[in-house]
Amino acid sequence: MTVATSQKLSLDWTTVIYFSLIHIVALFAFLPGNFSWGAVGVFLLLHWITGGVGITLGFHRLVSHRSFEAPKWVEYILIFCGTLACQGGPLDWIGLHRIHHKYSDTSSDPHDSNKGFWWSHVGWMLFEIPARKDISRYTKDIKDDPFYNFCQNYMISIQVALGLALFAWGGWSFVLWGIFLRLAVVFHCTWFVNSATHKFGYKSQASDDESRNCWWVALVTYGEGWHNNHHACQYSARHGLKWWEIDMTWMSIRFLQMLGLAKNIKLAPVSE
Repeated sequence: MTVATSQKLSLDWTTVIYFSLIHIVALFAFLPGNFSWGAVGVFLLLHWITGGVGITLGFHRLVSHRSFEAPKWVEYILIFCGTLACQGGPLDWIGLHRIHHKYSDTSSDPHDSNKGFWWSHVGWMLFEIPARKDISRYTKDIKDDPFYNFCQNYMISIQVALGLALFAWGGWSFVLWGIFLRLAVVFHCTWFVNSATHKFGYKSQASDDESRNCWWVALVTYGEGWHNNHHACQYSARHGLKWWEIDMTWMSIRFLQMLGLAKNIKLAPVSE
């Protein structure tokens, strides 16, 4: 069991500098001469590939919760896309997310929303939190997988390779929009699931925490904003349970099912 995080914590300066640099450089995308519709297109495409396909579909629904099964090669593609989001290696991301669900909105939750919006949004990542020492216990199914370890250890190198490819394709504007601005925006979209959906919105399902359904978070995270639904049945592949709770990631899973690439799909035992 993790240790309560109310104690005095040390800053993780590597993470502080990492996030700061990405956000500062991202601002240069808006300077005259750095805008082009091609760069915007790269931004939108990579936002979907890394945030939607990688984080939401891969890191979250497929691996963190095993909401469905997919061929290993499909799983690896999704994990690679999630690694391109640069939100930490897959072992760290998945392990901490599983810990969050076990202790949701308690002192042992890495991003306990009771500590305030800022803490649950980004503050928890800027400190040496006790939960990190428990990651290996929560990732026993993947921690010895060579591909997961490759993505875990070479996350930055993979991003640099993508940056070089974008530079060769479209110059600095593609790098600024496709790497730095895209990373910053996808960061906050994902972080809103930890912060905003534990503060804003409505509860339609029984859960023992502050999780809520928030439409605008669902909009920018491909369906992750129906968070109360998710916490009520965390293993469900479908988060949007009402007809109007649009869940683009659920649509993606259904598409994979049509192609024979998703099976044993788990669904919430709750009425629509």
